[in-house]
Amino acid sequence: MIIEKILGNLHDQAPGTDPYFGLHTEKVVLPSAQLVKRIQRVITDHGKELGIRLPAGSADLRDGDVLFVAESNMIVVSVLPTDVLVIAPRTVHEMGVVAHSLGNRHLQAQFFDAASEYAAEVMVCQYDHTVEDYLKHVGVPYDRQERVMPVPFRHAEHSH
Repeated sequence: MIIEKILGNLHDQAPGTDPYFGLHTEKVVLPSAQLVKRIQRVITDHGKELGIRLPAGSADLRDGDVLFVAESNMIVVSVLPTDVLVIAPRTVHEMGVVAHSLGNRHLQAQFFDAASEYAAEVMVCQYDHTVEDYLKHVGVPYDRQERVMPVPFRHAEHSH
């Protein structure tokens, strides 16, 4: 079976509505790095092999994306947690210094506000032991966690 479009996302349903209620769910479990691939071969947790071939310009895959629905069955993307550092600078100055340092390493970060699941203003980056050592050295609060990220981290292309 070839999947050529995303049918919806389980996390985008309005409260009190579930068009997928009662359907048996098969999962395609992917690490975050594979979410950016438009063309790939995957296997569901029930052993069914699928090809994903999304058109150029398609959005990245996300946790909860519905790939297939038929009769009483559906296939959904399930993203594995990523090892991340959740960094919680105490001041704008501290945030600027940390963000500048991470930028010099070409390490991507995602930013969240107090209304997010983190309940604080934080920056999140993939775990890196040198970044952890740096944060310890400069005394910036952080926590190492396993998280399903809403957006995959991408490798930063760079040249000087």
